[in-house]
Amino acid sequence: IQFNTPAAGSKVATIKTSMGDIKMVLFPEEAPKAVENFTALVEKGYYNGLSVYQVVPGVHIATGDPDANGQGGESSFENGEKFADEYSLNLWHFNGAVAMNNNGVPDQNDSKFFIVQNEEITTEFAGEMLDVGFPEKVVNKYLEVGGVPNYDFKDTVFGQVIEGMDVVKNIAAVARDGENKPTEDVIINSIEISEV
Repeated sequence: IQFNTPAAGSKVATIKTSMGDIKMVLFPEEAPKAVENFTALVEKGYYNGLSVYQVVPGVHIATGDPDANGQGGESSFENGEKFADEYSLNLWHFNGAVAMNNNGVPDQNDSKFFIVQNEEITTEFAGEMLDVGFPEKVVNKYLEVGGVPNYDFKDTVFGQVIEGMDVVKNIAAVARDGENKPTEDVIINSIEISEV
């Protein structure tokens, strides 16, 4: 469903960064808690002025942490409650997928999210995916569009970039330090929610 044309009325988020705009469709039916949390934070301007705190070329770009080190972040739920959605077998970490960043701790989603940036996987890796039980149609899509299957069954995918993957790729290519933090800030000026 990540590559279907968004239906009329679908929610779309436009991330306006200092390097250009990234537009993504949201999947509230597949990841209701993640989308609810993200949209609530957007509506109160939480992300405005935050930076991209991590860039790993061929893997992802990450943002949503006011501490800009991957350790901060907050939830929009009562008392900042951490949350998780049931893992959806309709959403995968294909190139352009947008996912909650729980730092590898299940049920610990908050404001941090990342955008997958990897344009191809090897046929050898695809064979290994089939061997461990990935559905054939999913593996074929990974071969077609790329992505990071290593994140599947760990992080909650809640959106897919539909415009601006060139911007994501450019952000992923910026100079970075030994902690994969951009040496010059890439800023989220604002995020706007609209409908198709």
